[in-house]
Amino acid sequence: MLPLTLSTCYELQIKLKLMSLRTSFIGELKSESAATRKILEKVPLEKADWKPHQKSMSVGRLATHIADTAHWIYTILEADEYDFGGAPYKPRVAASTEELLQILNENISRSITALEKAADEELEKSWTVKRGELIVFSMSKKVAIRCWGFNHTIHHRGQLSVYLRLLDIPVPGMYGPSADEK
Repeated sequence: MLPLTLSTCYELQIKLKLMSLRTSFIGELKSESAATRKILEKVPLEKADWKPHQKSMSVGRLATHIADTAHWIYTILEADEYDFGGAPYKPRVAASTEELLQILNENISRSITALEKAADEELEKSWTVKRGELIVFSMSKKVAIRCWGFNHTIHHRGQLSVYLRLLDIPVPGMYGPSADEK
């Protein structure tokens, strides 16, 4: 048995902290994706072009964007930078609820796999967002996963709940019952 030194205790503490962070991210991703799935199932894709305002995304575009946001988790883990100046972005709109849920499920599955495989040190690495040569920002991958992977989805899910309310579609509860479920 190796002697337990202050240094080895510190290293073990760091490894346990990072492992539990990865495990926590996976658990949260599974929980949040269940809530996301509930609201995406309510999207009236027959009204995919409907918008509450001319500056807003359409309901179909917003729903598809929400299903896509989980890709940020594996994107962050698979590379140290992302360049918005690369290939032109082509927004898509799912044609059906089945397609919408397939997009979500594929992104969640790939993100969970990436989190399971990520080395402890990977979460501490820096992730940089660029637009061509311009560096927009850099942050640790663990912070980027929280911001771009989780908060981003939650933000847009809130928008979608307002869209559903304006379309008089019952809004499912995300963290307990909604006014429509009481």
